[in-house]
Amino acid sequence: MTSRSAPGAFHRVDSPANPIVKDLRALTAKKERDRTGLFLGEGLKLVRDALAAGFEVVDLIAAADSLEGPVGESAAEVKARGGRVLAVSHKVLEKLSRRDNPQTVIGVFKKRLAGAEEIGARGIWIGLERIRDPGNLGTIIRTADAAGAAGIVLIGECCDPFSLEAVRASMGSFFHVPLALAREEAFLAAARANGARLLGTHLSARRDFRQADYSPPLILLMGNERQGLTERLAAACDELLRIPMRGKADSLNLAIATGLFVYEALRQDQPL
Repeated sequence: MTSRSAPGAFHRVDSPANPIVKDLRALTAKKERDRTGLFLGEGLKLVRDALAAGFEVVDLIAAADSLEGPVGESAAEVKARGGRVLAVSHKVLEKLSRRDNPQTVIGVFKKRLAGAEEIGARGIWIGLERIRDPGNLGTIIRTADAAGAAGIVLIGECCDPFSLEAVRASMGSFFHVPLALAREEAFLAAARANGARLLGTHLSARRDFRQADYSPPLILLMGNERQGLTERLAAACDELLRIPMRGKADSLNLAIATGLFVYEALRQDQPL
């Protein structure tokens, strides 16, 4: 990406063709996010949540006519922490958000991930194997935050949690819930090392998920939207559970199923 000016400097960018915009827009691609360790998030709430959670806000990009009041306060905090503030045109915001009616603030954040030593070490974690839909992922992160889950681990080839779509769907909860990434073998090793039990949902299970023991440390395992858990992860579970359905549907949306699962677990462990 292009070099940055001195920390705290103020920049005005009106043209979508500006090289700064080109660099920032490149962060909509996973390859560039992986290379730079940076990602985008849209909305003042996300920026404020990130600041409160101690994330590094590298850039605050705001409509030039909005840099007063709450936006101005957050911009001043970003500058005080060594970040950059860009006052931009609405055309630039549209270019970066890929939407015709974008919010007036976009943040650029430094990635932060939990380590293997944290996976399942305390409380109740959610394990998501090969989740593919960033909207589902963002919704699950938001639900995990609301329920008080200890963290989320993405297992195997998953959608990118740092995509604009996943971060947007989390509604700011992205910055409140520890997130880890692990290959299947590394995940199982971490779970064993941290003494976490594994409970998974599976179509072949006979026990109702409301009858399980959710004593932590625990990881609730959910599989791919279409295929569910792999045989290896299903076999590694201490117990497989089912979510009963009375109607004719043979499955639930992954985010809905995870929400039911985690709320039941947290209800038993720490009544809301």
